[in-house]
Amino acid sequence: MLDDVFDTRAGLNVVDQEVEAYGGALNIAIELSDTITLKSITGYREDKSTTPIDFDSLPAADLDVPAIYENDQFSQELQLLYEGERLSGVFGVYYLNANAFTAFDVALFNTGALINLPGLNAQTLGDVDTETYSVFGDFTYELTDTLSVSVGGRYTNDKRSSRVLRTTFIGGFSNLFVPNSAAIPIAVTSDFEGSETFEDFNPRVSLSYQPNADHNFYFTYSQGFKGGGFDPRGQTTAAPDLDGDGDIDFDDQFEFLRFAPETVDSYEIGWKASLLDNRVNISLAAFLGQYDDVQIPGSVGLDSNGDGVNDSFIGITSNAASADVNGFEFEGRALVGKDFAGEGSRFSINWSLGYLDAGFDTFIDAFGNDVADQRVFQNTPDFTAHMGFNLGLPVAAGMLDFIGLASLRSDASQFETPNPFLDQDGFTLVDASIVYTEDSGRFSIGAHAKNIFDKEYIVAGYNFVAGGTNGVPFAPTLGLEGTLTGFYGDPRRFYVTAEYNF
Repeated sequence: MLDDVFDTRAGLNVVDQEVEAYGGALNIAIELSDTITLKSITGYREDKSTTPIDFDSLPAADLDVPAIYENDQFSQELQLLYEGERLSGVFGVYYLNANAFTAFDVALFNTGALINLPGLNAQTLGDVDTETYSVFGDFTYELTDTLSVSVGGRYTNDKRSSRVLRTTFIGGFSNLFVPNSAAIPIAVTSDFEGSETFEDFNPRVSLSYQPNADHNFYFTYSQGFKGGGFDPRGQTTAAPDLDGDGDIDFDDQFEFLRFAPETVDSYEIGWKASLLDNRVNISLAAFLGQYDDVQIPGSVGLDSNGDGVNDSFIGITSNAASADVNGFEFEGRALVGKDFAGEGSRFSINWSLGYLDAGFDTFIDAFGNDVADQRVFQNTPDFTAHMGFNLGLPVAAGMLDFIGLASLRSDASQFETPNPFLDQDGFTLVDASIVYTEDSGRFSIGAHAKNIFDKEYIVAGYNFVAGGTNGVPFAPTLGLEGTLTGFYGDPRRFYVTAEYNF
């Protein structure tokens, strides 16, 4: 047991935690006429990071993973906007070209020593190219002064090309992380190249009724599409004979690594209002989402040589489920007082309340069984809420704002399978700030306190153990000791900010 939840005994130090990112965007708008505007949006982003992932959080390399991530993407969007007397809308095209590269060693030195493979290391390298284009349009027509209808749609063509290479080494970390490494490759467990194109058309329709300037009632239906692909952490030698031809060939490996697109049909009905001479603004919405082919990413231990010890792990992303995500949201803001402490003073409050009823209708496990009643949505609390205030007082040639916020989340599970050691009970965080802003807005300075009551709460974790409840002892599912690790959100923090606009 650690003395502090923010402590660790991790010993992985072959790479540092480093992130380097840059990018840019160029927006150009040209008014072709009084009603038509042509807009171009160009974007580029590139990032590279290294991270030490010490799964076992111990000095020994029972399950240590140094990793490299590299991403770059270019996008171009053209929009033709129309603004008429009753008809308005946009027609456009979008293009994206992106590459995502990841490589990591899995150091299982303790396990390797046990099975006479010193410095056992299972390396994974994944390289994914994405080329996407879409054509879209969305137009609103005012049927009357109070009633309008919107109709839109988007066609998407999404091509994914993947290279997956997994190599087993002995002798320690590979030369990706240790220059002039003495590690020796002894087996290739994946050498896969494949591509597939996914396409879909997603419509949207909305009806809006605005009886006056202070009230708007609406209903919206839309479809969503999340592209498929290939799991870059998958292992082709673990593929079963999916087509039943008695041979594990490329088609079996293709289907084992492949996951299909995820789709959703969304319905929303809502009301937005401005009350009491615009002193109170509220928004109320109820929604229903029907998901099909939900993409479930995960990692499992793998016994590559059949000796009963999981000496590696593989990624498995499956379309294991259909689900419903329903709920409501209520947001508001109220100006409680104005000029009560001198001209320019103000006091406002803001709040929100959200409820989610998220559940799997079906969840097919690796053995073909429907285990929906044993699965929950990951990191999805039933209730979220916040309450805040802003007290502004004129001071010298500016405004001094006193800001407070309390936010609440009900209990949530870190994974689809509940785990009492990693799941987080409901909690509340309290923040406060004092910010001075000069009247012209040229500069501001602030003092801030986050998580004032120093609440400890889990935000992520790793689970490579079985058992551990109701008197059942832990059993490792990867490595000799297994891994059950929780990561906590930031503790109480105090900091200052300064901003200058020119």
